[in-house]
Amino acid sequence: MSVLRFFLPKGRVLTALIATSAALQPTYTVEFGRLIMKFLHGNYRVVDDVHQMFYFRRMQSETEIDKARRRGRGAVSNASGRFDLSRTEENDGWEIAEERDGFCTQVSEERVRSLITWNRSPDLPFDRSINPYRGCEHGCVYCFARPSHAYLGLSPGLDFETRLVARPNAAEVLDRELRSRRYLVAPIAVGTNTDPYQPIEKEHEIMRACLQVLARFNHPVAIVTKGTLIERDIDILAPMAARGLARVGISMTTLNAGLSRRMEPRAPSPDRRLLTIRRLVRAGIPVRVMTSPIVPGLTDHEIESLLAAGAEAGADAASWIMLRLPREVSPLWQEWLAEHEPGRAAKVMARLREMHGGKDYDARWGHRMRGEGPYAEMIGKRFRAAARRHGLDGPTAPLRCDRFRKPAQVGDQLALF
Repeated sequence: MSVLRFFLPKGRVLTALIATSAALQPTYTVEFGRLIMKFLHGNYRVVDDVHQMFYFRRMQSETEIDKARRRGRGAVSNASGRFDLSRTEENDGWEIAEERDGFCTQVSEERVRSLITWNRSPDLPFDRSINPYRGCEHGCVYCFARPSHAYLGLSPGLDFETRLVARPNAAEVLDRELRSRRYLVAPIAVGTNTDPYQPIEKEHEIMRACLQVLARFNHPVAIVTKGTLIERDIDILAPMAARGLARVGISMTTLNAGLSRRMEPRAPSPDRRLLTIRRLVRAGIPVRVMTSPIVPGLTDHEIESLLAAGAEAGADAASWIMLRLPREVSPLWQEWLAEHEPGRAAKVMARLREMHGGKDYDARWGHRMRGEGPYAEMIGKRFRAAARRHGLDGPTAPLRCDRFRKPAQVGDQLALF
């Protein structure tokens, strides 16, 4: 891409972007000059003797972000979301070297009017969920929730893991929604979009406040996380689990610490997550090991070892999901492969497309979570065999809904019985 700037009569300035060869120099041929003047005359009524001045400069692509600036982050780029205007970094023309800031974590606040999100997907074992945060600092490059950041006018790339949104009144709103006369109790899922125990929870404590509300209502909850900060809330979760109200899923993608650091740069290491499973189980909290996502050609050989490690740590159940690449996640994932696993990139994408009818992703219900075809069937058989071998295939006790009660608040009429 190049920038052309024309100084027109009466102080007007015309800036145009054109596609050019990278070898194009700050000079131009007579033929090219005539072509430019023809364009200006036809569109701006500019005559041939107007003073013109232009320069060529290669523009920085949205994917050309220095590694030093994105150190400790998962995404390679920060391209615009599908609802945002296109972004391009433009040099001011002075050609002076400037030090660029890195992508630091920024947290803004959102005062929500409703918190419980409802879904009717036949692929999911729950119909409602809550999310204390938007975006996730763990930075998992494969995260299927990245496209949700586009609704905020932000990039599903680096913005998703650096420009976060906290919901400080989440617990207050949750309390109000659970008190509604129309509310019918069923397990609430937490962590199905972004991780409630990502690093910023240590400061904001929004998840802990929501758990306290759920505990007061005796409301069942299922939590999915990679975050070891969940250990802080054992004092709430253990009594809830004793009443059949809580279950936790710990996501384990790989046992390879180096690969985990590249794919999930700010998530706890695999060994640290296994320690979290042990501590939760020791406190009486049932834990499911979630081998999600399975990455074909990259982590699929670890299915058996992941289930063995989870069972040894005390997990009583297991589940799996194949890598999903909805919307902007596909180009982000392929950029990551090209930088970190170039030798395996073709194999990984070939396997995914094989399971999705030649596409990077197929969002059909009943298909999107695991794909179809010989490879998907083979992964399923391997998982079931390993789960059976380690005692992770049995039924789990359902979360109890019969204990749900709306606690009294100031101004309520006292019950007679």
